[in-house]
Amino acid sequence: MPDDIPGGRYGFGEQWPPQPPAPAFPAPAATPLRVLVADDNPVVRAGLTALLHGRGDIVVVAEAADGRQAYEKAVRHRPDVVLLDVRMPGVDGISALPHLVRLAPVLMMTYSSESAVVRQALRLGAGGYLVHGEFTAAELVAAVRDTAQGRARFTHSASGALLESLRERAAPEDEGRPPLPDGLGAVCAGAEARCPAEPHSDGPSPRNAPPTGPFVGHSTSRSSAPAARSVLSELSEREVEVMDLIASGMSNQQIAAACFISQKTVKNHINRIFTKLNVGSRGEAIALWHRRPPGGPARHG
Repeated sequence: MPDDIPGGRYGFGEQWPPQPPAPAFPAPAATPLRVLVADDNPVVRAGLTALLHGRGDIVVVAEAADGRQAYEKAVRHRPDVVLLDVRMPGVDGISALPHLVRLAPVLMMTYSSESAVVRQALRLGAGGYLVHGEFTAAELVAAVRDTAQGRARFTHSASGALLESLRERAAPEDEGRPPLPDGLGAVCAGAEARCPAEPHSDGPSPRNAPPTGPFVGHSTSRSSAPAARSVLSELSEREVEVMDLIASGMSNQQIAAACFISQKTVKNHINRIFTKLNVGSRGEAIALWHRRPPGGPARHG
């Protein structure tokens, strides 16, 4: 048999005619994050754009000078992240925020660190809050990437303003402070049951082990609502802060970032809060929290 046809020297199992090796193509590069920068100050816009354009995985697709332009360009360019200033002429950032978050995650980038502004921005859906002068170029890039992934980022004055506001709301006045309730500790089941305490770390301990009383996982009924209100005073100072953040609409991730604790610790706090309030869901806890007596719960621990 000739050796230049199939079945010859190439054998029946080989491709005929011989093919050259396939070229090696590089793996496709990851699609860069598309960012929209909205700030009325052209110098700030240019600075943010320059910082972000030098990264291979981030590209600034548009700039805007006010909230209206930001919304129009977000509709047109569909960015992955919007960097948004608070105070701008025309439509400001806070007014545009609820419309922008429907299109992309929003990271506030502003000089405003007032607690009321921080709280309002988070309530309206901001995924993070950075105050100018408190972050480096590397931290800005990390914040943009985290915001795109749904991870909250805050600079220290934004976190401090938020916590200060919560403490002011939760602290009772010196005068008119509610008396110590007669049934302190009655929420615990049995004479030897241990009341839940605020955790000191992410891991459980004999003192802060999750409660095992009869209220875990049970929803509030009409007959148990008065009893639940009576235990509002048993929340610790940290639990008051966490409950205020829950009532403001923040997620566990946002609460963890604002309080500088892990999400696991946030979950531990929430479990204890639900047990003390005798509720089984966030909605029930928020409804009960809004019905608490004037002056708020007493804080201890």
